Amino acid sequence: MTFLQQLINGIHVGSIYALIALGYTMVYGIIKLINFAHGDIIMMGAYITFVSLIMLNVPAWMAIIIAILVCLISGILIERIAYKPLRNAPRISALITAIGVSLFLENLFFKIFGGNPRPFPVLINTTPISLGSLQISMVTLITIVISIFLMLALDLFVKKTKTGKAMRAVSEDQGAAQLMGINVNTTISITFAIGSTLAAIGGILYSTAYPQIDPFMGMMPGLKAFVAAVLGGIGIIPGAMLGGFIMGIAESFTKGYISSQLADAVVFGILILVLSLKPSGIFGKNVKEKV
Repeated sequence: MTFLQQLINGIHVGSIYALIALGYTMVYGIIKLINFAHGDIIMMGAYITFVSLIMLNVPAWMAIIIAILVCLISGILIERIAYKPLRNAPRISALITAIGVSLFLENLFFKIFGGNPRPFPVLINTTPISLGSLQISMVTLITIVISIFLMLALDLFVKKTKTGKAMRAVSEDQGAAQLMGINVNTTISITFAIGSTLAAIGGILYSTAYPQIDPFMGMMPGLKAFVAAVLGGIGIIPGAMLGGFIMGIAESFTKGYISSQLADAVVFGILILVLSLKPSGIFGKNVKEKV
């Protein structure tokens, strides 16, 4: 039963990593940018939910909607203000800007809320489901269901809708997409909006699972989600999903059977092993670039 319990715990945290990783992989897929500020959108989603519940005293569903809207708008503004002017600049410029945006958001929230961790309010207060000695909390169940539903919905959106097809076209060739009448700026903004929405939901789910928030809380889940995206093949949506689950399950089993202190080392060790065997990630394809 310990094995099953650890597996469920791994799927739980892995589904959150997968959800956050989708934001990284979508942005990279469309403009070849590693958005390091993505982890701080997780933190922003948690804090906006906290403020809405505690200070504004609104219902939980409304607090979640407010958090998603604030993160969505923030994602679009970050792209328009920080990344759009650097679209044709060397990639290192955009990368440094992404790190700068991340530091700005962390220190802004540090200035507003202080550095002390705050307890996150209980959103789901129900008794766990017991199957013999196996216990599954309602938070775990809801997190897994929401995450899988959003992943499948995103996959269908990208493959079946007009906007999704435009995103794939811009990802393949921005110039050709523009000549075909696709509004590249709007498509990129929509990509950031979707990525930020997923990060906000991921942040709320993560804070529900680990109910303590601080201005730097987005760093580690953001980094692990980025690693999950790279592990699965950056820019590939199913790869981000698979990478997230591998990360979560590996972390859970390491904590359960080896040592909680070694969990991060094992997770990053798996990344090194996979990339040394297949540098493009599990689902990635090796692409030759003309020099």
